[in-house]
Amino acid sequence: MATVDREHLLAVRVLVITEDDPLYVIHFFDVFLAEYPAEEIDIVGVTISRPFHESQIATARRVLRFYGPIDFARLAQRVVAAKLGRRSIERSVRAAGLPLVAADSVNAPAYVARVRSLQPDIIVSVAAPEIFRAELLGTARLGCINLHSGRLPRYRGMMPTFWQMVNGEPSVTISVHEMAEELDAGAVLGTRTAPIEPGTTLAEMMTSGKREGATLMIQVLRELAAGTAERRPLDMQEASYFSFPKRGDALELRRRGHPLI
Repeated sequence: MATVDREHLLAVRVLVITEDDPLYVIHFFDVFLAEYPAEEIDIVGVTISRPFHESQIATARRVLRFYGPIDFARLAQRVVAAKLGRRSIERSVRAAGLPLVAADSVNAPAYVARVRSLQPDIIVSVAAPEIFRAELLGTARLGCINLHSGRLPRYRGMMPTFWQMVNGEPSVTISVHEMAEELDAGAVLGTRTAPIEPGTTLAEMMTSGKREGATLMIQVLRELAAGTAERRPLDMQEASYFSFPKRGDALELRRRGHPLI
């Protein structure tokens, strides 16, 4: 493999699109913002959207159905504690001196035009709550990439950490892959695994997956900047798709010895 002269390597321009999550996704930013090499990765903006791109009431109902009243109350306490402690992705981004780019929808023409004006080389999706349409996918010179906490194409879709645990996998696979118009169908650029230990909670695995994912994302961005990234196309004949789990699925995870929280 050819060596790279990093002294003459221009920083790759990156726009990050994520969701407002003070419990799990924020752990990605704890690691990413502390460790990314600014001389190689230039963050030109961060967009923070509502979870699931829906109202807070709709999100609360969705989460309540999944967690049940007791775990929902515990989860709510953690959210309140994070807010009282003024812990948020937005606050972390501002503290890092990075610009925020507002959006009602990342597919809105005005937002896409704003992204074009930023001239990103790469758009990074970290739990972005909307499917990127063709117009947005086409704005970045080197394309859009996504952090997915599942082995692809087996665990396409929502809550891949949960589905790997409930299906008895020995570990959770964290993937960074190229984004395409078909959901979770682009070539894989890198993976890491986190073992699922007996008694590990879903919350613990989601947290560790986001932290591992931040380190993996930095690695992939550096490889894309250097032109050394290796792409592994997916065999979609092996693909499955998982939707948001139901209450019965949560109870099955408990029966397997893994509490939710």
